[in-house]
Amino acid sequence: MNYCDKIRYRIFRTGSAPFPLMADRLLEQLPVGEAVLRLSFFGTPPSNDEYLARRAVLKEKISAYYGGPAPALSYVSQPPLDAPLIMEVHSIARDKSDEIAYKCLRDCHYTVLETTAGRFLFAGGIQSDITSETIGRQSEKIFMQADELLKTEGFPVNSIVRQWNYIEQITGLTGGDQNYQSFNNARSDFYSRSDWANGYPAATGIGTNMGGVVVDFDAVLFTSPGAFATPIDNPLQIAAHAYSADVLKTAFEKKTTPKFERAKSLTFGQRRLVYISGTAAIRGEESLKGTGLELQLRATMENIGRLTGNSMLSLLRVYLKNKADYEPARQLMNTYNLSIPVSYMCADVCRDELLIEIEGIAIE
Repeated sequence: MNYCDKIRYRIFRTGSAPFPLMADRLLEQLPVGEAVLRLSFFGTPPSNDEYLARRAVLKEKISAYYGGPAPALSYVSQPPLDAPLIMEVHSIARDKSDEIAYKCLRDCHYTVLETTAGRFLFAGGIQSDITSETIGRQSEKIFMQADELLKTEGFPVNSIVRQWNYIEQITGLTGGDQNYQSFNNARSDFYSRSDWANGYPAATGIGTNMGGVVVDFDAVLFTSPGAFATPIDNPLQIAAHAYSADVLKTAFEKKTTPKFERAKSLTFGQRRLVYISGTAAIRGEESLKGTGLELQLRATMENIGRLTGNSMLSLLRVYLKNKADYEPARQLMNTYNLSIPVSYMCADVCRDELLIEIEGIAIE
């Protein structure tokens, strides 16, 4: 069976209850007969201390559920707008030839999948427990952890095809240095150790209200001649890694560009899976300013359409700067008649003037 036919993406929600009970209710909904590759939880802890406590609860419950090492796991401090706690599940209806191993390195859960098409690594929740450190210092430590994990499993840095970067107070300043730019500088340093001739990963850089910096990623080493990765550009936008200094902020007197592609596809024979990066209302390298939510949402969806081509959307995450925009955004999204899982989070977008950002996955 083709990889694209086996992969599954779902979103589960639960009603309000004490956090441990909400976690139990979500775990009860895990799909049966499939192997889970990644679990991403989204909630609203009131403080960083409570964030760490709730993350520990999730790790304990999931380790108990799996009886030891568990799938890739992350807990993201973003308020879901249609439930108090959300669980996003990436899973696979595996063939007999597929081999899956759940592993843990320095308290980071990850999954290794081997198929006839290649070897896949799904890592989640790479972060520092010292959330009071600067974003730059946390980012440096996180990429050291990511490097160790990749080396442990025999994956080069440039095998990363999709990365999620969750950054507390993303547009905030620390001593005059913008948090997102501090992260971008650390990412650029990490990526500089590898050759990216086949394009950078697809990626999202999005704000959180607690939790410091959290990084998840998918990496792949292809073993079949009909399987390969391809970067995807949008003709309406300048590639993020080619931005001019005019649209970048400064951190520690550096202005390195965000190292990601607008999308990246994984081809398996006649099929392909498209990782859609965090996408917003940007034309060229400039934001559509002062246009309001509807025009920004329409421009964002047009950008996504340029990236996916004939592929069908399978999952979307919608990030909204303002909670009050949830119902208008949901109604606008409904006009696209998408019968797919869609989640809505309240999160700071990487530019102050942007009201919405959308990411997702498509399959052709």
